[in-house]
Order: sequence, then structure tokens, then C-alpha cells
Amino acid sequence: MRVELAPDFGLNVELSGSGAPLVLLHGFTGSSQAWSPLRELLAERFTLIAVDIVGHGLSDKPGALDHYLLPQAATDIVQAVEALGFSRCAWLGYSMGGRLALRIAADHPEAIECLALIGASPGLSSADERAARVASDEVLAQNIERDGVEAFIDYWENIPLFASQRLLPPERRAAIRAGRVRNTPVGLATSLRGMGTGTQDPLYDRLASLHMPVLALAGELDTKYTAIAHEMAAAIPGARALIVPGAGHAAHTENPDFCGETIAAFISSSTTTEGIAP
Repeated sequence: MRVELAPDFGLNVELSGSGAPLVLLHGFTGSSQAWSPLRELLAERFTLIAVDIVGHGLSDKPGALDHYLLPQAATDIVQAVEALGFSRCAWLGYSMGGRLALRIAADHPEAIECLALIGASPGLSSADERAARVASDEVLAQNIERDGVEAFIDYWENIPLFASQRLLPPERRAAIRAGRVRNTPVGLATSLRGMGTGTQDPLYDRLASLHMPVLALAGELDTKYTAIAHEMAAAIPGARALIVPGAGHAAHTENPDFCGETIAAFISSSTTTEGIAP
């Protein structure tokens, strides 16, 4: 369903399941549909609030940066969830959606009962790293605008970060690709410019102020993000890092059974019924 947030701007949100509310934030090139098959596992126990992040899925894809910048994107999503009657929820974010979920935890802690992250990062601590990432993302954005989405997805599917996905069954890989190529050039290019890791303010100095339960997951084959998961768990009071066996960056796609059971147990032990909509 579409949630209007401003004149000529709205987000698409898909609801399913029953139980305590759980917000799902997908990764770059994804959508609310990208959570399958984890979505089916979690819907048995939770009311799932799957958001299409700005520039993706059925949400609006403006060409201006305003709604893509993380502080505004975080506020927009919180307002969309509240408009549906959910004031306090469990949150699950993957990759770009994990960075966004962390920003929501920092800026809107009252909205979060507990937080699960998959392949997420608090950003880049070095100004030089951020500048280099902004420059490389700008090159990618221009490539998308020049060559189109399908050519970009051909490239994106073959970066080392997603190498382990080649082990997935062909039908699953085809479904992932079909979701990715449904994106638009303006949505992906503007997402890179407004929501890329280089553009975000790093949150390392705010992690110690997070007081909700936090679970940081990363696939064991994704060594960069397993290290980041342990760093976040060490910095956030009471947080825990957990490595997903046999999985890479998209651990929920590559080992959904493990992720589903682990996340469900974490949320069930961390949440109350306060956030359930009447």
C-alpha cells in the first residue's frame, strides 16, 4: 500500500503475517519482495512491515536528493510505519537497509524495540575513504544513466561481494535478478548519490548511545562484514554478533533457515506487545 508523506512523495509498504510488528528494510537494488524466502519464515510469527526504500520497488523515485539522504530517509520510513498504526517495532535491515536502520536507531530510538542487522555498517570513519566512495558511486550512477539498469545489474551481480550467490539454485538466482532489473535508472542512480556509504555521516561515535537490543549478523564468507559485525557488537552496549554459516553478504538469502530461526528467537526474547497496531 502507498503511504503519502509529502506532496508528490510516498513510500510503498507491504504488510503480511501476524504477531508482533517487524519492519524489513531491503538492500540496494532490492525491494520489499527481495526478502523471500525469509519473509515466508518470519510471517508465521510476526506482522511484517516490508518497506520499499525510496528509489526502489513501488516507492517514489524523485530525481532530487532530499528524500534519499539518510536523516530524511530515516524520518520518512518512521513516519510511514507510524501512519500504519505501528509506533514501536522490531526492525531488520540488510546492507543499505541495515545502514538506514542504524540511522533510525540513532535518530528515532523510540521507534525501535530491538534491531537485527545483516551485512550492515555504521559507515566509513575516514574522510578519505568517504570521498573515494562518493567518487566511485558517482561513476556507477553515471554508468546506470548512460547504459541502463540491465547492464548495471550484469556488472553488480559479478562483483566479489556477491560471488557466493552463484551457488544458489538457478531459479533463485533468476528471481533475484528479476527483482533487480525492475529498478529504474533514476531510482538507482539517485540512491547511490544520496544514500551511498560515502555520503552518510559515520555513526561510530553514536553506537555507545544505542540501548535497544541489537543483533549483528554477517555471513561467514563475507569477511569484511563479519569484522564490522564484531566491531559494532563491541561498541553497542549488550549487542551480539553472530556469524551465519555457509553464507556470504546476503546471508538471509543464502541461509534463510538459520537466519529466520535466529532472528525470530532474538526478536521474541527482546520484544513486548506494545508496538502491535490495534
